Amino acid sequence: MVARNYNLTELMICVASRLMPDSTTVFIGTGIPMLAAALAQKLHAPNLIPIFEFGGIGATLEELPLAVGEYNTFRKALAASGICDIMETAARGFIEYGFIGGAQIDPYGNVNSTVIGDYHRPKVRLPGSGGANDVGSLCWRIIIIMRHDRRRFVEKVDFITTPGYLWGPGAREAVGLPRGSGPYRVVSNLALLGFDEETKRMKLLATHPGITVQEVIENTGFELIIPEKVEQTEPPTEEELKVLREEIDPTGLYISKG
Repeated sequence: MVARNYNLTELMICVASRLMPDSTTVFIGTGIPMLAAALAQKLHAPNLIPIFEFGGIGATLEELPLAVGEYNTFRKALAASGICDIMETAARGFIEYGFIGGAQIDPYGNVNSTVIGDYHRPKVRLPGSGGANDVGSLCWRIIIIMRHDRRRFVEKVDFITTPGYLWGPGAREAVGLPRGSGPYRVVSNLALLGFDEETKRMKLLATHPGITVQEVIENTGFELIIPEKVEQTEPPTEEELKVLREEIDPTGLYISKG
């Protein structure tokens, strides 16, 4: 492991932030996606339009929201709507990127945030979907943020809360989801991953600084597609860290948990 002046939470926030292009619409959930969107707005995507489940559209993220329905998700917003309008906006195809997290993910990007174990007699009962099913079903490109280990990256999820590519090519279309939508990237604490266009299975795109391909393989509970060339993600810049620590999360609410 190389010496670094950042923690893995800060790295994941920066990597996720760079995936948000300017002048796009992004469905934002609680936690890391909020910090990533704020960082993107401040550094490279001033026209980013964050959309929050409880109605905030296009807020200026000057202060970090603590939940998807609080005041800062409406600050200087383009519109203050409601949850039904937001879900309809997604269903109409107007939201380009969506961020979700979960407890388990499988090779096709199906995400479980409902139960671990049998549904009726679970080992662990999790929070459930909230809006995650709508986000994963209806936004065009889904970005999933997760801690990376074999308990979470599994061959088959215990419950599909949010559909990825389900069982493979053509599956989303077969169940009525929009053609061309689906999982786009997975940002973990070890790597940046994507999905093979033909098989729809997860593939390794880049390892984080100090992480080897073998470490990613050993922490994944299914066979990853490993391309001939695996890139390395850029570490956080001094500017990213400064803005993140001094402007976005000055109390360390999230970034101190690295």
